[in-house]
Amino acid sequence: MHYLFVSEAEFDELIAAGALLEWAVVHGRHRYGTPRDPVVRALAAGRPALLEIDLQGARQVRRAWPDARFVFLAPPSWEELVRRQVGRGTESVDEQDRRLQTAREELAAQAEFDHVVENREIGQAVEELVSLVCL
Repeated sequence: MHYLFVSEAEFDELIAAGALLEWAVVHGRHRYGTPRDPVVRALAAGRPALLEIDLQGARQVRRAWPDARFVFLAPPSWEELVRRQVGRGTESVDEQDRRLQTAREELAAQAEFDHVVENREIGQAVEELVSLVCL
């Protein structure tokens, strides 16, 4: 996983130039995006491109590449998702609430995806994801 941090002005320039494959405001606060060129280069070289993106980004990529395969990573249950979120202890209560609201919206849209992988345990989820990428 590679991250590139840019200023707000640079992010605006990337959007205006069409240099992002997808971008979104996530949890109502932060902007994230995927640069287009590395994905295009990987696909042109015959390598799969795996994107970890939110629902907004997935919808944008679906419009741009309707033949792409989309995998929704789901928690085993709502209760387990809340337990994991709160148990991390890395966000304030307000941030936890924002993230859980986003999760509600995303869970409601999982039927838009081609596959759903239930993340019961990380090893099992990775194994299922790898098997889907290698189809």
